[in-house]
Amino acid sequence: MKIALFSDVHANLPALEAVLDELAERDDLSGVYHLGDLVGYAPWPNEVIDAVRARAIAGVGGNYDTTVALQHDHCGCVYEDPVQAELSHESFAWTLDATTDASKRWLGSLPFRLDLRPLGGHRAGPRVMLVHGNPILNTVYWKADRSDAFCRKMAGHLGAKSGDVVAFGHTHIPWNRVVDGVLFVNTGSVGRPKDGDPRAGYAVLSLEDDGFAATHVRVAYDVGAAADAIRASSLPDEFAVFLESGGRFTHHSRVDPD
Repeated sequence: MKIALFSDVHANLPALEAVLDELAERDDLSGVYHLGDLVGYAPWPNEVIDAVRARAIAGVGGNYDTTVALQHDHCGCVYEDPVQAELSHESFAWTLDATTDASKRWLGSLPFRLDLRPLGGHRAGPRVMLVHGNPILNTVYWKADRSDAFCRKMAGHLGAKSGDVVAFGHTHIPWNRVVDGVLFVNTGSVGRPKDGDPRAGYAVLSLEDDGFAATHVRVAYDVGAAADAIRASSLPDEFAVFLESGGRFTHHSRVDPD
């Protein structure tokens, strides 16, 4: 049994389409789920939502999804410097204006947490627990350098036990590890990776004799076309450079437009 998980599309339709096309070609998957942050930073928020809804892909709400749905004053993101904060606020204002009322209502309907029992409800486990950022707040970054003690604390909030899986996104960098028998998986990002690899990413959970294992998959797509569409829109050009660099361009200064 295998389950595909993806997160942080961030309105990048070409990246999402490449991932969905690959998933459609696989015959080994029993389910596909998303872990939120479908919108922001790229010019296709409604189209991404429509693509996910058309395929009836269940999932959870990310911090960007929820703040757009509530028409909040910012996305709840963390910034490395004032320029990054300025750019992020421009993205949020653009996304608020571009996202339809119907899309906002749907984003607002996404749950904070989703629990799966892949073997059915007649057995105690294993369970797969899906959140966006972590079980407490979607705005807290659960990076690979978090301690085992932090992972245990998050597992405790979820009631996760040995053999279970806790999956999340938000940091845009894929990783996984096992702590006390619980598999923790960050699925990375479909539409805005930050690990220097511009390809879209997703994760596959495989149920094996001794529990779940995670595999991280990267999918090539036309990054140039996505970047060109950003530059053709009124979004900041810096977001195009970010895609092209796989997140290595961190916006410490504004790009000088041609």
